Amino acid sequence: MSVNTITKASVAVIGAGHAGCEAALASARMGVDTVLFTLSLDQIANMPCNPSIGGTAKGHLVYEIDALGGEMGKCADAVTLQSRTLNLGKGAAVHSKRIQADRVAYHVRMKHTLEQTANLRVVQAEITDIFEEMDENTGKSKGISGVMTRLGEKWDCKSVIIATGTYPEAKIFVGDKNFESGPDGSLPSKGLSASLSAMGIRLQRFKTGTPARVKRESIDLSALEVQDGEDQAIPFSVETDRSTYLSHEQIPCHIVYTNADTHAIIHENIHRSAMYSGQISGTGPRYCPSIEDKIVRFADKERHQLFVEPMGEHTEEMYIQGFSTSLPTDVQWSMIRSLKGFKNAEIMRYAYAIEYDCADPTQLSATLEFKDHPGLYGAGQFNGTSGYEEAAAQGLVAGINAALAVLGKDQITLPRSGSYIGTLIDDLVTKGTNEPYRMMTSRSEFRLILRQDNADLRLTPIGHACGLISEERFAAYTNKKAAEEAEKTRLESTHLSPDTVNPLMERLGLEHVKSGVSLGDLLRRPQITYEDLACIDANRPALSLEITKTVETDVKYAGYIKRELAEVERQKKLENKFIPEDMDYRKIKGLRLEAGQKLEKFKPKTVGQASRISGVSPADISVLLLYLGVK
Repeated sequence: MSVNTITKASVAVIGAGHAGCEAALASARMGVDTVLFTLSLDQIANMPCNPSIGGTAKGHLVYEIDALGGEMGKCADAVTLQSRTLNLGKGAAVHSKRIQADRVAYHVRMKHTLEQTANLRVVQAEITDIFEEMDENTGKSKGISGVMTRLGEKWDCKSVIIATGTYPEAKIFVGDKNFESGPDGSLPSKGLSASLSAMGIRLQRFKTGTPARVKRESIDLSALEVQDGEDQAIPFSVETDRSTYLSHEQIPCHIVYTNADTHAIIHENIHRSAMYSGQISGTGPRYCPSIEDKIVRFADKERHQLFVEPMGEHTEEMYIQGFSTSLPTDVQWSMIRSLKGFKNAEIMRYAYAIEYDCADPTQLSATLEFKDHPGLYGAGQFNGTSGYEEAAAQGLVAGINAALAVLGKDQITLPRSGSYIGTLIDDLVTKGTNEPYRMMTSRSEFRLILRQDNADLRLTPIGHACGLISEERFAAYTNKKAAEEAEKTRLESTHLSPDTVNPLMERLGLEHVKSGVSLGDLLRRPQITYEDLACIDANRPALSLEITKTVETDVKYAGYIKRELAEVERQKKLENKFIPEDMDYRKIKGLRLEAGQKLEKFKPKTVGQASRISGVSPADISVLLLYLGVK
């Protein structure tokens, strides 16, 4: 190998967190020469906060990542300590899988996957500069040309994906102590922010945090509520072997609550918190606040629920979810030991807050490419999000699009009506965020059709078209889809007499039917499940749990789903109305000044995107459509 080929790649990914891993794997698996840079090989796919994957809306993202051909779901399935489905007391649209993962095992498996992937090199190096070729006449970027490491090594490349997580210019805060550091005592990224600023990229300062880790044997777990895993668990990935998934005994989690003593300790020392002493300038996550923030914001609550969760199978570290803080170490000891069952608790790692640089995501297009910097992409917390799942989802899309661009193919844009990933990206690039963005089911207006159980039906064709889904897996997808449609048709066409149905109705305490009824009509009754019908459904085929869950939901909510699909079609018309790149909004008569300024700043590609920009009203959209000659 010559010197030139050693330091040359088509796609360079900066950062090997959850975004960087998915980006690098997607690009390499699509046949593109890819290099993944990381500050430390020992930090690949690290979980500096909670060692869990999934959760409300986040579980949806993981299923979607798998449906597109990503890696997170497969890796999570392989290292699951406990699996639970959240929100089972609510409708199917918000059911979300969450697993407790073995933190070290996840890192080891993902690292090895990267190392074994063709077309991919993994290099421990810090990137300090990004280079682009400039047009001498216009002064605009013509495209990315390379990156530079701290050791002075120049790498030529055509595309760069920035997936730097919470490392850029990172600073740790504990009480009145602060110092430059990445998460978990790792090195921060130094210099890259300056390079990006010199390129004209707008950066902002965000903050997040993590709770203390406590030694398991020092906790009286018998004093806590036990939280066991579920009996029937569906893996995240369709490629996971169902016969061996969770064949081992699941490790229980536990629940504990703050109390009056805990709150008093925090109130007495609130002035010593880095958050409340004015040391931290970055904006923290609204939906995952520190415990001192909770005490202040929800002063009327007598207690707050905390979850005590294992960090792994071969470690004594326990994670106290919901107890994030930047209070000094002596206060952390008092807080921890005020909890029931924690009288003799031993802290193994102290809680801290971390502040870091990230980009204003409105500078990106829906492909996650910077509008003014061809070949430069952003992904993960660098784009202003929080969470491993949000990061991995963006990394996958950025990796796909960087590879497609190198291959000379059209890049993909995922519509918000087709996935939570599309919703996430659309929110970021059209609305921006002034705090770490977290995905929630309430962010989507299409929750009923964007369920975790049908992620493969929505996205597998896209993954297959990109080359990330094998022919064998696509054939299995086609067969599954056909089986679901056949079963829905059978349920609607199978009619039973009152004599057959009424014994079931009596057993369930329901009113007798007076005429023949289809299995589909019975299933649409809220009190009846697909499983309930088994005793009167003589010709029921043998189907997997995945198929029956999707069938049951589609049949039960058929009317609502039909309405949502009609709204999707209505909005699709706006998404298909493109706006010229050189549009001069000042020439549009009747367009409000604020709307014109916002449209000029964000440069939406479609009328649909324009309609979701804050400050642009429906009346403005009507004016815009009139100007574009759209009836």
